[in-house]
Amino acid sequence: MTDKMLAKVENSIGWLTINNPERRNAVSIEMALLGLNIITEFSADSAVRAIVIVGAGDKAWMAGADLEDFGTKSGQVAEQPKRSGLAFYDAVYGCKKPVVAAIQGFCLGGGVALACACDLRLAATNAVFGIPAGRLGVGYPANFTRWIVDTVGCPNTKEILFTARRYTADEALHIGLVIRVVAPSDLDAFTRDYVASIVESAPLSLLASKLITREVAAHPAGWDEALCNSITEACRNSGDFAEGRRAFAEKRKPIFRGK
Repeated sequence: MTDKMLAKVENSIGWLTINNPERRNAVSIEMALLGLNIITEFSADSAVRAIVIVGAGDKAWMAGADLEDFGTKSGQVAEQPKRSGLAFYDAVYGCKKPVVAAIQGFCLGGGVALACACDLRLAATNAVFGIPAGRLGVGYPANFTRWIVDTVGCPNTKEILFTARRYTADEALHIGLVIRVVAPSDLDAFTRDYVASIVESAPLSLLASKLITREVAAHPAGWDEALCNSITEACRNSGDFAEGRRAFAEKRKPIFRGK
């Protein structure tokens, strides 16, 4: 089972690969627990400044959760593993480092939720998105729905859930579900360059941007000003801020240490 979720670190980027191509990268409870461990390790590793989630092969990024594990089991014996498995999705959303989804092929059901739990979504032109909950007679979880609402807004979320239709990559770009669309053959190189530009930024600045963006989006009429001020103050008092000013004056690339 350990080879169903793969992890590696390259050039300050942590890569998590959903490696279940024979089932279109559907994620079982056991796989989700492995994913949770990987995200937790990446979050604690100071050498990792951003995370990318990809799917093995070119047919699917994640074609939903394994329904046998997440959808059809019942009873107390199954409930605790189910909740533990869902913690993977929460960990991706709650990660304090930038998380990018690089999507090829099918991204369906729980795959859409996982993608929306990420900060940014890149897609190949062959990507297909959809949530078939209505066709399966299941209710889409509230936290999953919230992440999609945060990404595409209420009307688009309702359409996605009401119609259970599938969206092309261009349609996903149009509604804001993804932020960039490239050819399948270019996705890997584009993702590497794209995320490399992210990890060049100061870690504390990335954290501040992520936390403050989420705070003001969640509370547009009255965000926690003291919290936001404390976050920006931490950046202002950091060694990275001093290094950024020195590097600018010396016309060189800054060396940030996250402190």
